[in-house]
Amino acid sequence: MKTFFSSAPQEVYILGGLRTPLGAKNGQFKDIRPEHLGAAVLRELCQRYELTKLDGIFGGNATGTGGNLTRLMALYAGLSAPMACTVDMQCASGAAAIDFAWSRIRAGLGDVYLAGGMESASLQPVRQYDPKDDRYNRLPNGRYETAQFSPDTLSQKAMLEGAERTAHLAGISRDELDAWALRSHQKATAARKAGSLRDCIVPIDGQRNDESIHPRLSSRLLARMPRLLGPGTVTTAGNVCPLNDGAAFVVLCSGRFLQQSGYTPAAKLLYVTGGTGDPGESPRAAQKTADILLQETGLAYDDLDAIEFNEAFAVIDVLFARSQPQVLDRYNRFGGALAYGHPYGASGAVLVLHALHSLAAVHGRYGLAAIAGAGGTGEALLLEACP
Repeated sequence: MKTFFSSAPQEVYILGGLRTPLGAKNGQFKDIRPEHLGAAVLRELCQRYELTKLDGIFGGNATGTGGNLTRLMALYAGLSAPMACTVDMQCASGAAAIDFAWSRIRAGLGDVYLAGGMESASLQPVRQYDPKDDRYNRLPNGRYETAQFSPDTLSQKAMLEGAERTAHLAGISRDELDAWALRSHQKATAARKAGSLRDCIVPIDGQRNDESIHPRLSSRLLARMPRLLGPGTVTTAGNVCPLNDGAAFVVLCSGRFLQQSGYTPAAKLLYVTGGTGDPGESPRAAQKTADILLQETGLAYDDLDAIEFNEAFAVIDVLFARSQPQVLDRYNRFGGALAYGHPYGASGAVLVLHALHSLAAVHGRYGLAAIAGAGGTGEALLLEACP
């Protein structure tokens, strides 16, 4: 009988990866569709690594126009693959796309996959419930931009409210949140000046810089930022991430492919896992999922040389700093989404790229990337740098 798949788990490697600059909502990429941003990255990856045969493409997208955007993106890029699938796990979509590709290679179902995501906050469509849907009459004209993430709310501010609720329950002050926002911009500014991430950025229409980093941000400016949920709240325009346009993908491959190609990979993707928690406190899912990964692999935060959490809200940083103060020197070494921004479906792959560069900067061994998603979901990935 023919053997259809390998009986032993295959090792999975990250050959490399690239991303676009991250454009601000209605900024430098305001009229570029997400599938075009993604196609530019895919074309460059295939050219750089001379990829002529792909086993599949997984692309995360959270707020696009629907349909299989990954297949459309692949066609725009001129690529053919047996599988092109769009993943929607909201903010964790890009990481989940990498998870899916990792799982297929582990199972022996292919040797080379492209995985990551693409997003355009600038072109996010307004949707409408069907009049027969009971939710139609609960929103003005049944229209919405933010999907329903929890059975108990249709609020279009559900994510902001979740961050505020988490901060309140944890006793986190606005000053703590603002301090982390400032740290993020300062580190991102230093990284841009040093060119720390230049090698992973594909220019788009001549644009090379991430648009949301503010070198002149100060505590005084942050103190003047408006509260987003009214008097007495701590969530402001300064301590939540901006919304962005961008794409990011990595090349995942098997050890068999490496032997045949002769390439040296950037890292081994050792382990990937997901987690869920209270949808009303979704920011907690980043660390909860990272904790699960470390428990399942027998590692501790002290064993890690690079830690990347998606800073959708500064409350995520404060919670991590309180629980793991001894490793803050390796946490979001180049700054995080509070500065770079959050192109939802692409952010998981952005984290992986930043983790790879963070490991390289200190010649480290283990790196972790973790991201929370709407509805209380999370994804975490463990990397091991290759010599």
